[in-house]
Amino acid sequence: MSIDKVVIIGAGQAGFQVAASLRQAGFEGAVTIVGDEDNIPYQRPPLSKAYLKGSADETSVQLRPDGFYTDNRIELIKGTKVERIDRDAKIVVTSSGKKLAYDKLAITTGTRPRPLDLPGAELAGVHALRSFLHAAGLRDDIQKHQNVVIIGGGFIGLEVAACAVGLGKTVTVLEYAPRLMGRAVSTVSSDFFKTYHESIGVRVITDARIERIEGTEQAQAVLLQDGEKIACDLILVGVGALPNVELAESAGLDCDNGILVDEFAVTSDPNIVSAGDCTNHPNPFANGRFRLESVQNAIDQAKVAATSILGSASAYNAAPWFWSDQGDIKLQIVGLPLGTDELVVRGSTQEKKFSVFHYREGKLIAVESINSAGDHMVARKLITTGISPSPARISDTNVELKSLLAG
Repeated sequence: MSIDKVVIIGAGQAGFQVAASLRQAGFEGAVTIVGDEDNIPYQRPPLSKAYLKGSADETSVQLRPDGFYTDNRIELIKGTKVERIDRDAKIVVTSSGKKLAYDKLAITTGTRPRPLDLPGAELAGVHALRSFLHAAGLRDDIQKHQNVVIIGGGFIGLEVAACAVGLGKTVTVLEYAPRLMGRAVSTVSSDFFKTYHESIGVRVITDARIERIEGTEQAQAVLLQDGEKIACDLILVGVGALPNVELAESAGLDCDNGILVDEFAVTSDPNIVSAGDCTNHPNPFANGRFRLESVQNAIDQAKVAATSILGSASAYNAAPWFWSDQGDIKLQIVGLPLGTDELVVRGSTQEKKFSVFHYREGKLIAVESINSAGDHMVARKLITTGISPSPARISDTNVELKSLLAG
């Protein structure tokens, strides 16, 4: 079948990468990206760090300048929501009533912030952080106000906490779980980051149980179930994300905690691919299906989706990796720490430079590196190639980590 028209729904990292990869592969047909934001595709990670601090702006976070899309004949439709996919007619219908015909369709709709189910969550001054519009509103409020409460001790919450305290704000982090970043890192790293954030002036409360947010029109305090009331001028809610699957579901595509795709990023409709945070895909590093929220996944899976569109599919099997910049601490993770039964620490938590190696049944499955970029690069090679040095060799700092790549 001849492929002349590709439509991409979603103008985030994955949507951009599908389009760019098609052109890099020499595809000459029409490529259209439809995004519901008014911005051209941009990087999201700086929104919780550099943009809040004022060291990045709308232009610097762009994935490519505006001219890239013209030069590469990529039609970019901004500020437009897709209302419906007609799979039989192979047409996408937008909120403006425009109908876009496709031969192949890519759904890269990403995620949205998980809403906070608490009284007072609708008050002014309660922020989420996902889009550029979110970040602009949050930055304005942080500049105006002093007392910041962050609900959620994950990557986003802690990155913003470090930024806000660095701007001289009074910051409290409320985490429901017993430890910070509990789904992503080991107890070693959780404890380290709690100590670190407290050392720079952030108050951290774990096992936090919130009764309600108080205020009339504007949020003024967070009331905990133990009776403590924490005064605030603004609140950031960072309690996870939900995949944007509604469009796919209404089109009859198979979904389950994400849009279900195979290892080639193809959905239950062979003419539709999907990539990025919104997908639930077979992941060899998870020993099954997994929904992965990361820039790495968005880029690598989008590249696979592009090959599937062009009929030269290659299976997605990239090692997952993530990062988080919190103050002067850089956390880098490779692999998925699922079912860890042994941990090995290499380096010194006191010196703020160490790595935590995760083992499951004797196999190295993930590595967290704190201010240890060299460790992270070696770890990525170890995880990717499946090499599992013994815990004893890892813990021996007299053994150079690079030497372990030989197996």
